[in-house]
Amino acid sequence: MKKGIGKSHSKIILIGEHSVVYGYPAIAIPLKKIEIECVVEEAKTSFFYNKTDTLSVAVFTALRHLKKENAKIKYKVVSQIPPKRGMGSSAAVSIAAIRAVFDYFEENLDDELLEKLVHTAEIVAHKTPSGLDAKTCLSDKAIKFIKNKGFSYIDLNLDAYLVIADTGIYGNTGEAIQNVKNLGNKADISLKKLGELTDEITKILTKNIESKEEKVDKIGKIMTKANTELGNLNITIEKTDLFVKTAIENGASGAKISGGGLGGCVIALAKNLEIVEKIKDELLKCGAENIWVEKI
Repeated sequence: MKKGIGKSHSKIILIGEHSVVYGYPAIAIPLKKIEIECVVEEAKTSFFYNKTDTLSVAVFTALRHLKKENAKIKYKVVSQIPPKRGMGSSAAVSIAAIRAVFDYFEENLDDELLEKLVHTAEIVAHKTPSGLDAKTCLSDKAIKFIKNKGFSYIDLNLDAYLVIADTGIYGNTGEAIQNVKNLGNKADISLKKLGELTDEITKILTKNIESKEEKVDKIGKIMTKANTELGNLNITIEKTDLFVKTAIENGASGAKISGGGLGGCVIALAKNLEIVEKIKDELLKCGAENIWVEKI
């Protein structure tokens, strides 16, 4: 049976969530081990478009571009990326689905067109996507993003490990953004500080002054400071605070909540695999639903 296959990987925000909305930079990291695969196959009936479903929107976007809206196809997805955790599941689904449709019809798909189609699908699904999720899910490198200014690539090359721990609680970006707005001018200090902390990490990553170990120590401390500021913005919850505290107590150079907030994931920076294992063991005891490790 004829089939088309498309894949994508996940992503996580290293620093800059929420402050990025106000014009400050954010840095996102591709998580190449955490993947999603979409398979498109022949069907007996025409494709049914559901505009409330991210996957369906992505498939339709690809079909419309190819002028095959009435194609008789069906699709299925196998995903390692949990939804609503700040890991780019929506963008990754769109990328995998569009790749699968093009593969099924044996059509060429370059990165420029793919990114354009993903952005189109994301607009339908999310109204005003920044493009950061899609860009990072398409990238092998970390990406720095500034609203209305664009993207640039960053080489991490830290020889360290990022531990990503899922709290098992859906993040709620909309409510978190409202929490920040509700603070009014009181939020300005923390937002500015988050922007400054992101700039500090950028300088550490782009200037080869310190050793890799010194870089990891400094970046870790900055991550923990960022978590404090996100707490001041009413973005963290008791479980994420527990995860951050536990990771640091077990050797992490630093840790913070990542993504929209009020749930989702906590990330911790570790110098070596021995520390990684300690962090993993203790976070599982604290109720982590899943844990991934990415070398950075």
